[in-house]
Amino acid sequence: MTAIKRFEFDTRIHHGVIHNGTLYLTGQVARPGQSAADQMLEALTKIDTLLAKAGTDKTHILHVQMWLDDVRDFDEVNTVWDAWMPKEHAPARSSGQARMAKPGMLVELIVTAAV
Repeated sequence: MTAIKRFEFDTRIHHGVIHNGTLYLTGQVARPGQSAADQMLEALTKIDTLLAKAGTDKTHILHVQMWLDDVRDFDEVNTVWDAWMPKEHAPARSSGQARMAKPGMLVELIVTAAV
């Protein structure tokens, strides 16, 4: 059986799990109360940090699930995404609208990447 590596434990979860060359990140969110663009940038910064801890980077992201509290923020967060992700490495991405875990949270990103 292939080993499982977990890192960044927080209360009841690990923020990253690596198995069989694939990295799974928990949903990354930002501090509530900021604009959708600022929350997107903060979540992407957290993702960069977690990817580095796993020995990979954003050019190895395979899939992203993006959840928005309000789909009307779609264009605003895409402006931040487009500045962050090199087009030649853009992953598959799914987007949806969902009620966030805390009031004022506007964006959550769930990443799967190759290691």
